[in-house]
Amino acid sequence: MRACGILCHISSLPSPCGIGTLGKEAYKFVDFLRRAGQSYWQILPVGPTGFGDSPYQSYSAFAGNPLLIDIDMLIAGGLVDENDNDVKLLRSKEKFADFGQLFSFKRLILAKAHGAFTAKGTSAPANSVNNSKKSCCGDLADFSAFCRKNAWWLDDYALFMSLKYHFKQVMWTLWEDKYRLREKQALQEYSAAHAADIDQWKFMQYEFFLQYRALKKYANKCGIKIYGDMPIYVSMDSSDIWASPEMFMLDDDCRPVSVAGCPPDDFAPTGQLWGNPLYDWDYMEDDCYKWWITRVKYSAELFDLTRIDHFRGFESFYAIPAEDDTAEHGKWLKGPGMKLFKAIKSELPGVKLVAEDLGFLTEDVVTMLKEAGYPGMKVLEFGFGGDDSGYLPHNYDKNSVTYIGTHDNETALGWYRGCDKETRKRIRRYLGLSKKAEDGKIVAHLIRTAYASVSDLCIIQLQDLLMLDNSARMNIPSTIGGGNWQWRFPAGALNDKLARALRRLARTYYRERQ
Repeated sequence: MRACGILCHISSLPSPCGIGTLGKEAYKFVDFLRRAGQSYWQILPVGPTGFGDSPYQSYSAFAGNPLLIDIDMLIAGGLVDENDNDVKLLRSKEKFADFGQLFSFKRLILAKAHGAFTAKGTSAPANSVNNSKKSCCGDLADFSAFCRKNAWWLDDYALFMSLKYHFKQVMWTLWEDKYRLREKQALQEYSAAHAADIDQWKFMQYEFFLQYRALKKYANKCGIKIYGDMPIYVSMDSSDIWASPEMFMLDDDCRPVSVAGCPPDDFAPTGQLWGNPLYDWDYMEDDCYKWWITRVKYSAELFDLTRIDHFRGFESFYAIPAEDDTAEHGKWLKGPGMKLFKAIKSELPGVKLVAEDLGFLTEDVVTMLKEAGYPGMKVLEFGFGGDDSGYLPHNYDKNSVTYIGTHDNETALGWYRGCDKETRKRIRRYLGLSKKAEDGKIVAHLIRTAYASVSDLCIIQLQDLLMLDNSARMNIPSTIGGGNWQWRFPAGALNDKLARALRRLARTYYRERQ
């Protein structure tokens, strides 16, 4: 069934607290999607962000980002005082998302909420949006049940985060050896001495998932599916690697042997050095891929559709010596291939996945994707290099997801303005537009072309629907800082005129939500 949706991360929503949250504006965004005839809300990974603020470098493959917790819900639930000075300071952070500074404020507020929650034992219903959309802050019995159900990842994560702040937030590889190497007695003694702090980290996860699941329930009730994102790799500075080093290419001292990245090309002469530790696929195969099956199952509970990032890395992956400063001397190694996906399909036959299959693909990768049967991705911005590209819509197949660009690309307007004269000419010719066509008209026709494609699903970045230039770009790959991950759209940008235009477009190309 043909469908359409919008790509906008939760952090990009408006709010008076410096970052988008799971509160009122998230519900308003769902309402907009419904009015606009959309079926999908695509978001980025929701894990707690680490160095560089990237959602693809998280402290956990399973935890949620406490920054996305809505403070107004906690206020309405009686866990936070609206007149608290830290709340007032947080509300003054209105523009771009400064993750580090925001969390220093938000952690103080969440600590107070945890104290009130523990003392109170329960809370009044929190009127999160209006009288018809209620959530709550939970109670101690439900919190205990949450901790028991999620102990398989939550215990390690909460202990990891407590230790991380105990050691002034340095990477766990720099902790004292008894903690770094998880000596049993040392961890038991630390856990006993810091039980309240560890419980506070668990409480943050409880509140995140209460709010997230309430939002997802509302979205699904409105006919909107959540399209999530799963990074292929986990961050070196994560509870996953600290707790289970045997699953990764580490030496006996828990140091990486090889790390992930991409080889040199025209865009990156020294390659891309991501730095993520690589999986020990032999170990994972011997363990019947249990960790990956668990991860995909967990993702399927959070999202209605999940994009697996860097899909080609499952067929073969680029391994760079951990001591290198560039990606120039890496080598390609074989991944698990279809053995992994056959295991996933056997255990989770109904799971819905999308393969991020962008970039250079070998015949082996193409064959693996075809055998797996997952939809691939088509990006219009990649299609105008001068040849009959597979990224041009006349070459698409139905089992695919069409984009103009993703969070890693320029906005459509910024991209077109940056193209050379010949490329612009090819774009206008393909769209059937004259040389005099205004830039905004070019973007509008790119959107229409994506909607008209044969792909079953069409996803457009919100920045492109708002006709924004590269000042609204979400991320420049392989860079840190410079505004990455900080973009937010202003309140009032999603008006009825835009909703009507999108619904007409969805209806014209048989993508309208029924």
